[in-house]
Formats: sequence, structure tokens, C-alpha cells
Amino acid sequence: MVEVYGPSQGDSTLSEVINAAVTPPFFPVQMKEFRGEVSLHDLGDADFEVAGLSVKSRWVPHTGPTLGFRIESGAGSIAYLPDHQAPLDRTSIAESVLELCRDADVVIHDAQYTDDEFAVKADWGHSTVAYSVHVAAAAGARELVLFHHDPSHDDDQLIEMEAAAASLPGAQQLSRIVAAREGMTVEL
Repeated sequence: MVEVYGPSQGDSTLSEVINAAVTPPFFPVQMKEFRGEVSLHDLGDADFEVAGLSVKSRWVPHTGPTLGFRIESGAGSIAYLPDHQAPLDRTSIAESVLELCRDADVVIHDAQYTDDEFAVKADWGHSTVAYSVHVAAAAGARELVLFHHDPSHDDDQLIEMEAAAASLPGAQQLSRIVAAREGMTVEL
């Protein structure tokens, strides 16, 4: 069984949204044709448990209804903010974001843009590397994983962005900053 947790979108449930996306011509197989069982759970601000893990979901700023998550176990905590619209001032932080990231062992955060790219894409629903560092440092997180890379960036650009992150204000408060990579494993 696969369980998917996420926000409804306006008047549509998560199930309605997924079923509309997973249909021809967008996808060749409809959900009802999947061989396994898929369970979809609509969420908002919630605290719940999955497989012995404590999970917290909170609304985060974005161009549409979007959740961030915090997962905790005896081994530690991970905050996951895959889609997070940085504010225009790139200094203020929504309380929901701080709540998810506060003292987390690892923060996995949207870091799609450089500051120059953000200047022309400020309303596209994403954050900058600098804002990601700012959020993690302000929340007292231990490590930051830069995530949600722009598809126009090649590996060399991502390596440069990762290296540049280490010299940003607040970076010295974090024990590690790394760009997410294919096959990467995060251990607590």
C-alpha cells in the first residue's frame, strides 16, 4: 500500500487533483488501473503519526495551497519544505516555516534560484539559496539540504551554488550545507 499525504487544492480534494493529473493524455494509466493500493489523505495544519514517526504538516507560503512537513523519531528530526515562496524582502519568515524548521537536525528546503533569478521570478513560488540558508540559521537547524533545483541549472551551477552558500550570512551557524543529489542519503 502506498499512502500519499497532501493538501486539497481549492474546492478539489487531493484525490480529485491526483486523479485528474494521472489520466490520458497527461499520463497513460489512470489511478484505478494501478495494481497496488493507493490511499490519498487530505491534510492541512495537522499533527499525526505514520509508522511510529511523529509528523507535523503546516501551510507554507507558495503560489498555491502547499504544505511543509516535519518528521521526528528517536533518531532526530527532518523538516521538508519542497515548495516555499520566499517573501520579496527575503528576510521575514512565516511562523509556520519556523515551527517546522526550529532546531531540526536536517532542513530540506526549496533553493531553486540565485538572487538574480529571483529578481525576475519573485512570484513563481520558490526560494533562493540565500533565503534557504537564512531560514535554516534563524530556526537553529543543524544541517541544510538545498533542494528543488531549477531544471535549467547544470551540475556545475549547482556545485557553485552549494559552494557559495557556505559564505552567506548565517551559514557559519550550520554544521553542513549540501545540494541534494541523485541517490543522496540523509542519516540522522
